[in-house]
Amino acid sequence: MKKSSPLLALFSVVFVDMLGFGLILPLLPYLAATYGASPLIIGLIGAAYPLGQFIGAPLVGRLSDRFGRKPLLLFSIAGTFLSLLMLGFARSIAVILLSRFFDGLTGGNITVAQAYIADTTDEKNRAKGMGLIGAAFGLGFILGPASGGFLSQWGYSVPAFFSAGLSAINMILITVLLKESLAKEKRVKKGERAQKRNPLSNLKNALSKPIAGPLLRSIIVFSLAMSLFESVFSLYAKQRLALNAQTTGYILAYVGILVSIVQGGAMGALTRRFKEHTLLRFGVVTLMFSFLGWAIAPNVPVLMVILIPLSLSSGILSTILRSSLSKSVLPRETGEIMGTSAAMESLTRIAAPALGGFLIGVAAWAPGLLSSLLLGGLVIYTARLLRLHVPIPTENEEPSGVDVFGRSCVIGDPGCSLVEKVS
Repeated sequence: MKKSSPLLALFSVVFVDMLGFGLILPLLPYLAATYGASPLIIGLIGAAYPLGQFIGAPLVGRLSDRFGRKPLLLFSIAGTFLSLLMLGFARSIAVILLSRFFDGLTGGNITVAQAYIADTTDEKNRAKGMGLIGAAFGLGFILGPASGGFLSQWGYSVPAFFSAGLSAINMILITVLLKESLAKEKRVKKGERAQKRNPLSNLKNALSKPIAGPLLRSIIVFSLAMSLFESVFSLYAKQRLALNAQTTGYILAYVGILVSIVQGGAMGALTRRFKEHTLLRFGVVTLMFSFLGWAIAPNVPVLMVILIPLSLSSGILSTILRSSLSKSVLPRETGEIMGTSAAMESLTRIAAPALGGFLIGVAAWAPGLLSSLLLGGLVIYTARLLRLHVPIPTENEEPSGVDVFGRSCVIGDPGCSLVEKVS
């Protein structure tokens, strides 16, 4: 990596942000129920954040390409701060819904953080940097719900106000610790490219890119499979294994710790020893069999064993896909492509609970089987992706380089996707 200090500062920013997010997320149904919300309305409250993110994340990412990463990080965290104050003072379902949608609309901080990583790492260390952010995300999400549960004994609005305080601390951290990572000469200038406001137009444009498009499709499939696992695991644990809420929470924390270990500690060593396309193949195949094992696990001890490869392979795959996506476009397009990816992932988080709820109503093994089939399709698709070499635009072409998976190539050959100049 070029510098370690910005990444450590960014780790702190993402960790504090996800800690605050995790604090209030499990308590939203209880807060809404105090105002008479039906199960349908509680479901809509859960969907409000990803819906707002679907609209806002590409815009925040694109603006960071134009104005820089730091101003948009501050904007995003400020939006979270205001939405949490709104949630804490909420006295109606409408205000709760509005606060969650507003938080999603301004919540492009993870998108901008990923773009910051792309700015401050070189091609060889990109995956390690992305893994560091993934680890901060996971650790915050592990500690947040437990902290929120503790604070809720004084009222459901207390965790919201506490999270707002964390957001205020985050704004101070960004202001003091983070330097701007995107040089002015690398930014998109006004009028340089069309600023489309329609998320569907942005998606169509992104999917048409020669390398970014296939990577985005892979991320969407992976995200849907993982969202199915995350959204129905509690129901699965109750229906198939007769576990209580406390035991289920411990198991999910176990998964989160394993993923964080991979993303925060192991990715650097793995990418030094193995090429990214090798890790991609390993992650997809292992996760496919792990989901199948989840579907048929007969008891808790077997499930705990199966969750080890599931957690490790999902951590690897998440990091490698995002690292490769950030390298598939020019630096001035990184924020936009990561925002588009976040928007697509938010849609899977809207669809997965309904789909998973339907499937688990059919059988407890059905969500796991569908997730395994999705990864099976991804095995075939990524095998094609790894053979795909299409030239992408470069600002200063050199005669040789490496593609998004680290393979040497020569400009002019059908396949050279130059993303890193080599001497």
